[in-house]
Amino acid sequence: MRDWNDWRWQLRNSFKDRAQLQRILQLSPSETAALESERKLPQQITPYYASLLDPDRPDDPLRRTVVTTTAEFQQAPGELDDPLDEDGDMRAPGLVHRYPDRVLFLVTPLCPVYCRYCTRSRMVGDTAGHSLGVEEWTAAIEYIGAHPEIRDVLLSGGDPLLLSDEKLEWLLSRLRAIKHVELLRIGTKVPAVLPQRITPGLVRMLRRYHPFFMSLHIMHPDELTPEVARACGRLADAGIPLGSQTVLMAGVNDDAETMKRLMQGLVKIRVRPYYLYQCDPVSGTSHFRTPVAKGLQIIRGLRGHTSGYAVPTFAVDAPGGGGKVPLLPDYTAGRDGDELLLRAFDGQLYRYPDAVRLRESD
Repeated sequence: MRDWNDWRWQLRNSFKDRAQLQRILQLSPSETAALESERKLPQQITPYYASLLDPDRPDDPLRRTVVTTTAEFQQAPGELDDPLDEDGDMRAPGLVHRYPDRVLFLVTPLCPVYCRYCTRSRMVGDTAGHSLGVEEWTAAIEYIGAHPEIRDVLLSGGDPLLLSDEKLEWLLSRLRAIKHVELLRIGTKVPAVLPQRITPGLVRMLRRYHPFFMSLHIMHPDELTPEVARACGRLADAGIPLGSQTVLMAGVNDDAETMKRLMQGLVKIRVRPYYLYQCDPVSGTSHFRTPVAKGLQIIRGLRGHTSGYAVPTFAVDAPGGGGKVPLLPDYTAGRDGDELLLRAFDGQLYRYPDAVRLRESD
C-alpha cells in the first residue's frame, strides 16, 4: 500500500507497451496492432488509472481515451498536427502568446498518461525534440517580464505537476516576482490519473503563490473516485479555486446523462465545471469527434435540468489560432412587436418586454 500511494512508484511502474498491457487487458486486434507498430504518441498508463479500466471491454469509456488503436493512423480531411497553430504564436521556448493579457507556458513534454486525443501529440513525450529546462524556462520568464501587458500565466505541457516540488516552486517563485503578473494557473490531468501526486507538501507549497488557480482535465464520471475526491479536497482546502476542462468525445461522454453525472459529481468535490471543449482536429482523432451540434444538444440537456454551477461553457478552439469561441444553443425564438420571445429549458415560449422607453422630461 505504501508503494501504491507513492506517485513516483506509480510512474516507474506505468504500463507502456503491449507486453505490459496484455497482462492486465484483453487486447483487441486493433489495440494489439497499434501497440506493435511504430507510433508517434507514446503509450503510458499509471497503475492507478489502469485499475479503473475494464479489462474485457475495448469500448470502455476510460480505456478508449488512453489505449492506442489503429484508428489513430487515419488522418481525416482538415486534421493537422498543430491545428491551433500554437507553434505560430510561440514567442520563446514553450511560451505561446496569443491572447492580449495572458500566455500559455508549456513547461514540460511529459505526462503521467498520454490521452489518445491530445492537442499536443506532436510534442508530448518527446524529451529529445522538445526538451525544456532552466535555460528554456529562463528565456520564457524574461519574455513575460519584458511584456507588462501579461497579467495571467497558465502553466501546462505536458503536465506541470510531474515536475518535482522544487522545480515547480522555482518556476512559480520567479513568475510571482514579476510585478505585472497577477494570476498564476496550472492546467493538469494529474488529480484524475495520478491523485497520489497531490501530497500535503505539494499543497503547502502551492498555497504560497495565491492568487493561484487550477484547471483539471476530467472526462468521465468513472474518474471521480475517492482518491480523486481526496486530492481535490486537499487543493480546495488550500484555497485553490478548481475548474474542470472536459473534451467532448464520441463513445466516452457524448450524451447528456453521462455529462450531467460528471458535472454534478465535480461540483460535489468542489470542482467548478469550466469548459466543455469540442475535440480539436488533431491528426488521427476523427474517431473521437462528434458534430458540434452534439455539444449544443448536451448543453441544452444541462441548462435548466441541473444547477447552473454544474453547466460548463461549450467552446470550439478555432483552428489556425483563433482562440476559444464559446457556443450556446439558441434560446431566442424571434420577436412579437416590442416583446422578445424566449424558449425556456422545457421548450415553452415566454415573452420578455424588450422595448426601452424614455419618459419625456416635464
